[in-house]
Order: sequence, then C-alpha cells, then structure tokens
Amino acid sequence: MNGLAMPGVTVVIPNWNRRDLVERLIPQLRAQSHPIAEIVVVDNGSQDGSAAAARQSGARVLELGRNAGFSAAVNRGIAEVSTELVAIVNNDVEPAAGWLERLVEAVQEPQVWFAAGKLLSAAQPGSLDGAYDELSRGACAWRAGHGRADGELWDRPAAIRFAPFTAALFRTDLFARIGLLDERFESYLEDVDFCLRAARQGFSGVYVPGAVAVHQGSATLGRWHPEVVERIARNQLLLVAKHYRSADLLRYGWPILVAQGLWGGVALRHGRLLSFLQGKIRGLSAFRSFRHEAAAAGPGVRSLREILEQSEAEILRLQRSAGFDPYWRLYFALT
Repeated sequence: MNGLAMPGVTVVIPNWNRRDLVERLIPQLRAQSHPIAEIVVVDNGSQDGSAAAARQSGARVLELGRNAGFSAAVNRGIAEVSTELVAIVNNDVEPAAGWLERLVEAVQEPQVWFAAGKLLSAAQPGSLDGAYDELSRGACAWRAGHGRADGELWDRPAAIRFAPFTAALFRTDLFARIGLLDERFESYLEDVDFCLRAARQGFSGVYVPGAVAVHQGSATLGRWHPEVVERIARNQLLLVAKHYRSADLLRYGWPILVAQGLWGGVALRHGRLLSFLQGKIRGLSAFRSFRHEAAAAGPGVRSLREILEQSEAEILRLQRSAGFDPYWRLYFALT
C-alpha cells in the first residue's frame, strides 16, 4: 500500500433464502488478506434462518422483512456504510484470499472509482463467468468473457466503464455523487444503469484480473427462470427509456430492434418466449414514465453516443479475439 494507511472497507451482501451460501461466504471474507471493517448482510425477508446464521458468523444484519429486490437491498446496505470503500458481493461468490487486497490497491489511483476482478464459473471449471460488462448500442449488455476458457486474453488489466455488482469494490463517495441504484429496476441491469450514469459524469474503473473469485451464478432463481427473463427483457427497455434521448432513438433505432429481437430468439431457444414478451410489455408500459429523465439529463462529461460506441467496439474486439457467440455474430452482421 506504498506506506499509506489502508482504507477501511465494508462488505455489503444482499441475501434471500440462501443460508447455505451466507454461511460459506462470511468465513471466506474474514480470511481476506485485506482487513474488513464490517460485513453487512441485508436480508430480503428470508424464511430459512439466513439472518440468524449471518449474525452467528459475526455479520451485522439488516432485515427488510420482505423481498424488496436486489437494488433495494444494496441501497439499504450502502446507507449504513461509514468506510471509505464498499464492496458489493453476491451471496453465491467465493473470493480468493487476495481478492479484496488487489481491488483495494487498484482504487488507490485517483482516477479510479471502482474495481472488478475476474469471476470464474463454478459450473464450468476453467471457464469465466465474466470479467466486466459492456453495453451495445441496442441496449443489450454482455458480461465480457462469459463462458470462455480462462486465458491470456482475460489476464490483461483494463480501464472499464461497467462493473458487475456481482462482486466489485467502489469508493463510497461515488454513490453520493451519482446516486444509489435505481430500485425500479429491482434486479438485473441495475448495475449497468448505475455505471452508465457514472460514465456520463466521467467516473470510470479498472478490471483487475489478479482479483479472482468463483461465481455460482443466478443461485437464487436460476439463469433462465421465467422471472429472470422477464425482468431482463423489461429492464433492457427501461435502459433505453431512461438514457436514450429522441435523437439517440433515431440514430440507434435499428440496432435496438435487432438487439432486442435477437435476445427474444435466445429466450425462445430456452423455452422462455412468453416471459420475454411479458417483460417487453411491462417495459413498454413503463416507458413513458422514464422518458422525462432522458430529456432532462444534462450534457454530462461524456456523451451517451461516445460511451455506447466505445463499449460496442470493445464487444466486437473481444468477440473477434475469443470467438463469436451466435447472438453477437448475427447482431454485428445485421447492424
């Protein structure tokens, strides 16, 4: 730490009915090589004894009494943080002992506001769950590296715009400057929305491949659970409604249609077309209520166009380097 005092870190863990995961995660956090000032478990009305188990493990527990969603749980936890840094960690993450230390080292640079490490897949040993997120012009996000074999391509540190809230470290002050997660998103893409707001104001982060954790992935509901698909489908449209001005809708109308339509095809392949359609209907119903935010958004330090086109260029670069997913091959062929 270059002789400087180590900044304090609070870890916030949202949880709902996964006592087994909480009991496994808290000791792993206690074993981190960088000390943790406090572990805060925000419990969304669990009925499986999660809250009691977390307290027994030495965590501070905030009980919401109901399933208020991921965003609300994270926000409640952040509101209790008094340390300089806050780590948001899903309950299905298993961090290596040096995970936090490497992230803390990374955010010592004055221009770095958050840091994310390499997430390995628990289901596919030797493969990535993902590194960092990117967002296309069509408002579909990609977890960079998802499903790819771990290797040299994913061992390169990088400046990033989008940090997955699966397991990432933030300067606590960033939430005072940008605002908390938008609870209307509930779960899924709420982190993309937050980081897009941050990027517009010139705040960025870093990818730290040496900070390694294993991620089970969608442990609470499952990756293709109908509710998951419906929320993602809805929130893709909410991103458009909230951030794309009228000129952006005209400029990116075709990529939006292609991206959303192809994602519907993926949902169909997994037997979730109805959930996809229900999500789009919900997104369209809420679309108008979000439009005033896009119209009222200030110019920002960086334009939405700049961020989206740079992010999409990174998706294309990584897809070319690691091999194209069918979705992205079709998206780039059509757009």
